[in-house]
Amino acid sequence: MTETSVREKLQIIHDPKRPTIDDYVNTLFDNFIELHGDRAYGEDSAICAGIATFAGMPVTVIGHRKGKTTEQNIAANFGMPHPEGYRKALRLAHQAEKFGRPVICFVDTPGAFCGVGAEERGQGEAIAKCLYDFMALRTPVVSIVTGEGGSGGALALAVADRVLMLENALYSVISPRGCASILWKDASREIEAAECLKITAQDLYNFGMIEGIIPENAIMKNVKKALTLVLRELNLQNDIDEMLQKRYDKFRKIGVFQEINQI
Repeated sequence: MTETSVREKLQIIHDPKRPTIDDYVNTLFDNFIELHGDRAYGEDSAICAGIATFAGMPVTVIGHRKGKTTEQNIAANFGMPHPEGYRKALRLAHQAEKFGRPVICFVDTPGAFCGVGAEERGQGEAIAKCLYDFMALRTPVVSIVTGEGGSGGALALAVADRVLMLENALYSVISPRGCASILWKDASREIEAAECLKITAQDLYNFGMIEGIIPENAIMKNVKKALTLVLRELNLQNDIDEMLQKRYDKFRKIGVFQEINQI
């Protein structure tokens, strides 16, 4: 893997030719059947979710959807899900738990949609429910950040036993543009914000936030290899309660804090 600046990574992940969830589904999985709707409000095309087989193993696949053309991106709301998208993802996750299928998530979103309608339908609650339920989901969960990993909209699909990132992907509490807009009231300083946030795969691996970095010299081949190794490792864990405890402990250990004795 070669060193790439944050500016270059931003350009790479916004390249219209970069693989989307549909490319991963069509290349890596067999017998994919997309399922629709959250059974509460409606369908959200910004989340692709369905069942498939991976190397002969039944799995559930969930991911943020982006398009390669303007029309496709408009149809998918530029990869920014509404609450019904996250509720659909959670519905599929619980279905996977019921039938003992591993869940594979592909994360690529600038963030959850923040429109009035999304907020009225409970965007924050939908994301929080994903965080809460995925933490206790009694089946292996793997998440791969393939492009943008923006804020809670990304984290909703990244509470997993193993979190991996493509080498040029970014994963952050807020998009660099959003951070620059808030801190400096100047969205054009997004590169500076991205550098300050330390959001590259290399930064996050060094912080212990993720378990691995996938090289991009042959994306599909390398993602398939990484998934094969990780799923084999997770499937060897016969004790589900032990797996859940490790998942919980992993996220509890994230971050650095200092206790101050107050007089």
